[in-house]
Amino acid sequence: MTAIKDHWDNIFSKIEDTKLGWHEKDTSQTFKLLGKIPDLEKATIFLPGAGTSILIEDLLPRVSKLILNDISSEALNHVRQRLKEGAEGVVWLCQDIAQPFKESMPEVDLWIDRAVLHFLTNENDIKGYFENLKSILKIGGHAVFAEFSLIGAPKCAGLMLHRYSLDELSMNLGSSFKVVSHFDYTYINPFGDQRPYIYALFKREK
Repeated sequence: MTAIKDHWDNIFSKIEDTKLGWHEKDTSQTFKLLGKIPDLEKATIFLPGAGTSILIEDLLPRVSKLILNDISSEALNHVRQRLKEGAEGVVWLCQDIAQPFKESMPEVDLWIDRAVLHFLTNENDIKGYFENLKSILKIGGHAVFAEFSLIGAPKCAGLMLHRYSLDELSMNLGSSFKVVSHFDYTYINPFGDQRPYIYALFKREK
């Protein structure tokens, strides 16, 4: 974990947020899926790799509680400084999302992953990620994914990726989850490069 943490701390300490290859100015693609979730304003939401995304500010006034996780303490510190006194309702967690949670975690209504899962390429890490998701997501809760699709770039941030199809996401979640909605989206990164994504919303039924 130390090498990966150092990798991400180095990125977030040296590169401006707006120049990160995954920086987005518009979170409307995520909200297309969030708009299909009833009672979003009552939700406790977990972001497995929050980074420094502006999705955090877009969610804060619309939901009950945010749990922000990232392997990089540098990323979380940037967000703390950005939010300042607006961060009272935020729970901060700094850990590798592929490893078991180190502390007792509350159940959550919604798990939102924008461009996190695809960085896990080891089979055990992927398994650990989904075990964490299933350990805290309530029955009736939802999971949102935005990952590089099968035709997406093979690398990002200097790391190899595991790209996803809807079928593989479904397989990893298992039969207790059903697909609510999904779509393909080509994100244009800050350097003008095309990055094909798959966006998907699942509901946990049992």
